[in-house]
Amino acid sequence: MEKLIDRESELETLQSEYARNGSALVVLYGRRRVGKTTLISEFIKDKNALFFLASEESETQNRHAFKEKAAEFMNSDLLRNADVKSWDVIFKALMDTTFASKPVIVIDEFQYIGKSNPAFPSIFQRIWEEILKDKQVMVILCGSLISMMESQTLSYNSPLYGRRTAQIRLTQIPFRYYGEFFPHKSRRELIEMYSVTGGVPKYIELFAESKDIYKEIERNVLNRSGYLYDEPNFLLQQEVSEVGSYFSVIKAIAAGNSKLSAIASMLEVKATSLTKYLKTLMDLDILEREVPITENNPEKSKKGLYKIKDNYIRFWFAFVYPNRSFIESGNSRIVMDKIHKGLITNHTAYVYEDVCRERMWELNVVETWPFQFSKIGRWWDAHDEIDIAAMDPDGENLILGECKFWKEPVGVSVLQTLENKSIRVEWKKATRHVWYVLFSASGFTEELKQSAASRPDLLLCDDSENN
Repeated sequence: MEKLIDRESELETLQSEYARNGSALVVLYGRRRVGKTTLISEFIKDKNALFFLASEESETQNRHAFKEKAAEFMNSDLLRNADVKSWDVIFKALMDTTFASKPVIVIDEFQYIGKSNPAFPSIFQRIWEEILKDKQVMVILCGSLISMMESQTLSYNSPLYGRRTAQIRLTQIPFRYYGEFFPHKSRRELIEMYSVTGGVPKYIELFAESKDIYKEIERNVLNRSGYLYDEPNFLLQQEVSEVGSYFSVIKAIAAGNSKLSAIASMLEVKATSLTKYLKTLMDLDILEREVPITENNPEKSKKGLYKIKDNYIRFWFAFVYPNRSFIESGNSRIVMDKIHKGLITNHTAYVYEDVCRERMWELNVVETWPFQFSKIGRWWDAHDEIDIAAMDPDGENLILGECKFWKEPVGVSVLQTLENKSIRVEWKKATRHVWYVLFSASGFTEELKQSAASRPDLLLCDDSENN
């Protein structure tokens, strides 16, 4: 991908930090593949920058490699030939150099150095305080989400806590930008593409030239040498220890165990022992916890359900993981047939609900309703489920909706079913005003359109190819 999409605000933050008088220390973090290095490369392309990619080697080897980069940056044979035993010497040499413009020093994969030497954050804190803080310099520390958050830069106990002047958490790209990546695809095709690539820039790049999503799945996913074949394992290995435990939790949820008690039962462990794993997986944007929107205290609600938030991992556990024996034995065609039959009904249709909830926020901003909702999610009880549920701050206005990724147009029966289900929603029944919204990837029947034309409480959102 030649241009950055949906990273304008992050670039603006970096530019603003660079423009400040004096020093700037920016922490840029996020899970793998979300484009951290690409963002930095775009930012520094017209600047006087030293870019250093740390490795999983020892601190000594990283220091030596950084010295070589700094010597090249400064064009200094003196530093290049010096036997440097401390980081201080290198940073002092950098700050004693006169540059034509403010230098930017980037340390990518910062956590690797701290992993080799846990004292390194303290070392860098001292370097910042004594050598860098009062100079005209910008420093960017970039790294993976968990390592950076747990101990090295962002946690309260970190030596670097409070030193940063800005922090940027880079996340997946929302669906609304997919048309810029795939300008010739219909909205329905974009939704299918999003259901597999999930807003992760690297995954999008792999599918960018594709005219057929199934061919790209075959090439990148069902090929044992494909980039995405073992991606969930690789992602977890890069982010956490105890990979097997995390994998087991995801596997349990993928199997349909969404309640904490059910997950614990399948894994034969105490529910309390899962807290750490669930929190970390949510921090990584792999999982999310949902409660019915009518719950007054979501954090303590016993109705919480866990689901796989990451679209690709959800897809992988649905189609790849259960069928790896076919792929390993060279029978990927069998798996491809299963994907052809089940991608839409068993996967994309559920991701479509997330796309619709994202669209709801867009509609909210442009004042589609005579009020603005402040929270959105789903609603369910023991018998029924409603795909979309949103309410205003006072809870007086309730929006309820359904999302249908069908081949045939949505008709009046869907609206009638939704209205019947709304009666079961126990929330301010005496005073509330209920609004309805229907999303369809295949349009609506004329009968339903005519009904909507005379009902201000009903909104139809058409995501069909011709819309």
